Amino acid sequence: MNRLLVAVSCAALAGAAATGACIGLVTGRLTLDLGIGRRTRPLGPLPLDIAAPCETVFAAAAAPYADRQPRAMREKVEILERAGQMVLAAHRTAVGSGLTAVTVETVTLDPPSRMGFRLLRGPVPHVVETFAFDETVDGTRLSYTGELGTDLWRLGQAWGDLVARSWVHAVRDSMAAIKTESERLAQG
Repeated sequence: MNRLLVAVSCAALAGAAATGACIGLVTGRLTLDLGIGRRTRPLGPLPLDIAAPCETVFAAAAAPYADRQPRAMREKVEILERAGQMVLAAHRTAVGSGLTAVTVETVTLDPPSRMGFRLLRGPVPHVVETFAFDETVDGTRLSYTGELGTDLWRLGQAWGDLVARSWVHAVRDSMAAIKTESERLAQG
């Protein structure tokens, strides 16, 4: 009877630990950066044509990181530190099942042509991203490119594929919001 109780207790403890680790990974509170078996994969490219000047599109994209942050963005983006053209920011993204992922990233602003992002804490150990703003005849082409990396060979690659789907979906949503706001501002 004692052995059964010990076995059930150990199984329950292992299950709780596995659940906690899974929630920690999904929400970005636990990052496994082991440096072994690193695999990277591209994010994007995602091009989007916007009927607005580069300066307007850049301003819309950079609004969450501005000194006077729009009220609607305060729940999604928390500025932790500012230094010149670089911002340290915590980004909150709903990931389902009532969970919210929190990533901490540096954001480098190079107006009006480029924004760079580097993940410091999140569900994977490595993400670098760029928004490029190029002038076109009809306005601006906003282009997104990035790279996501995970550790632990194929196991990490499978996790990275899951994270990348959600990550790219969030980027597409951000790009659509940038387009809507830029075109609204351009129309006056």
